Amino acid sequence: MISTLSTAASYISTTLADAGSGDMGAYIGAGICMLGAMGCGIGEGIAASKACEAVGRNPEAENKIRTMMVIGCAISETSGIYGLIVALLLLFVR
Repeated sequence: MISTLSTAASYISTTLADAGSGDMGAYIGAGICMLGAMGCGIGEGIAASKACEAVGRNPEAENKIRTMMVIGCAISETSGIYGLIVALLLLFVR
């Protein structure tokens, strides 16, 4: 999904720049690209809530659950960082 949003953001940015809109295309594209960060936040919140439920059900497995949650959140965060990098490139590289 992040790559689709990034592609759409780049397309909108170049289309509006070609139409003579200047920086407006970059700003709109960067905003669309940052929708991926919202998805990452929602996903990480769900993961944390499910980890709390799992620890409540099985306290002995707390270390394994925490490890898996941290790894999952780190992997999820990479797509948000990718969206941020694309947004910064749209704003500051011309």
